[in-house]
Amino acid sequence: MPLLSKITAGLIAGGIGAAVGNPADVAMVRMQADGRLPVSQRRNYKSVIDAITRMSKQEGVTSLWRGSSLTVNRAMIVTASQLASYDQIKEMILGNGVMGDGLGTHVTASFAAGFVAAVASNPVDVIKTRVMNAAPYKGAIDCAMKTVKAEGVMSLYKGFIPTISRQGPFTVVLFVTLEQVRKLLKEF
Repeated sequence: MPLLSKITAGLIAGGIGAAVGNPADVAMVRMQADGRLPVSQRRNYKSVIDAITRMSKQEGVTSLWRGSSLTVNRAMIVTASQLASYDQIKEMILGNGVMGDGLGTHVTASFAAGFVAAVASNPVDVIKTRVMNAAPYKGAIDCAMKTVKAEGVMSLYKGFIPTISRQGPFTVVLFVTLEQVRKLLKEF
């Protein structure tokens, strides 16, 4: 499959998945941020369902998609960068005879793909979290500009170590499993 097709497939799949999952993502961000608020302003959500229900009633149903363009963009970036970089790195390893088509190649290519996805998505994660927390921003671009101006470009990589710590193993499990399923399906 050509690289452009891989990127396009990743963008579409990631975008649809993110749009469906955004309400839970907004609730999670709100629940995590609650502890940082002054006691008088805490929302004390009991669960994700409680958070979603109360946000819908108090702020309107559309509040569940606050930051959704960022969530969609993030998932599209992650999925597209994972798919495209995994296959490209795997093909490079195989093409140069560094390793054969086995577990070592799959683990190496998938961890590298996870790293690429983390580098590509971390700035969007930082901005998305700040916008979803209902901070005083007019939108994603305003948030990015104010953040970089106040804290510098590297502030967009806050939380990179936790991101790669999550993204790396996830991507390894994802693609190693994918390769095993492909292998099983070829045998049938």
